[in-house]
Amino acid sequence: MIRKLVCAVAAGVAAAALWSMPASAAPLLQLSGAIFTTDVSGAPVNLNHYAAKEDVYLNGGPGINAPDDAAGLPAGIYAFQVTDPSGKTLLSTDPVACRRVEVDASGRFVSVAPSGACAHATGTDAEDDGITVQLFPYLDTPNNGGEYKVWLTPYAALDSSAPGNRHGFVPSDSKTDNFKVRARAIVEIDTRFSRHGGPFIDGLAAEWTDTLGAHNVKYSEYNPAVLAFHEAHVEAAEAGLHKITVTDQAGCEIDDVHHAGQTFLPDANGSVTVPVLVKKHMNGDHTYWVDVHCV
Repeated sequence: MIRKLVCAVAAGVAAAALWSMPASAAPLLQLSGAIFTTDVSGAPVNLNHYAAKEDVYLNGGPGINAPDDAAGLPAGIYAFQVTDPSGKTLLSTDPVACRRVEVDASGRFVSVAPSGACAHATGTDAEDDGITVQLFPYLDTPNNGGEYKVWLTPYAALDSSAPGNRHGFVPSDSKTDNFKVRARAIVEIDTRFSRHGGPFIDGLAAEWTDTLGAHNVKYSEYNPAVLAFHEAHVEAAEAGLHKITVTDQAGCEIDDVHHAGQTFLPDANGSVTVPVLVKKHMNGDHTYWVDVHCV
């Protein structure tokens, strides 16, 4: 059954507040796959910093530089939104019904047809022939650092009555990624994998949990064109407590993990979660390193 709900939105977008959602949303298992922002062709942009809001497109799948057997997003219909980094201010200005995208069995974006006549503009991903989805229209962020957060959630899981939800998007059911427009500060959380004394290892996964409890997965890569030098990048990280989780995987049995002068050891399941406290930065380049040593 579908019911109509009126949810509070940012000042100036009250007309977009009427939207339809499932009457109840069952808790989901954590979504596989990843989301990321790119240009219209699916190419990553340096440090997730864009010159204009119209330049930012949403993409999804296994993740940039993921191994061939990495899982993509589960097939289904998803909704997306743009907020400030805290998630408190909704910046998307159209109804959520206009912000729907379909994911097929390959785990990639394939259509915005579920949104009907008000669907967002799309491009074609030059790498996997899926689509990219323009995030615009959305308002300027109130964040002084020019920072934005994009969310993706299964449409059936939207629930504006759930504790901690942000405009119907429940963090535990959501993928998020951050980006900046016309920003002055560069703030990253970079995870590197290596064997003690050996070279860095690419194609390994680091799971990021943001300050709200939403999550995404990043893969270590070497791509100087986007300033990636064997790191799994979390770009445009907002101030607050983040978590990076790494787990034993093909190519890396974890020995230990280092961050901010501390050493973290894997648990019985071969997993390590590292808290990363990001400070508020208005200018300059700031990188928070997480170093994973494999055996």
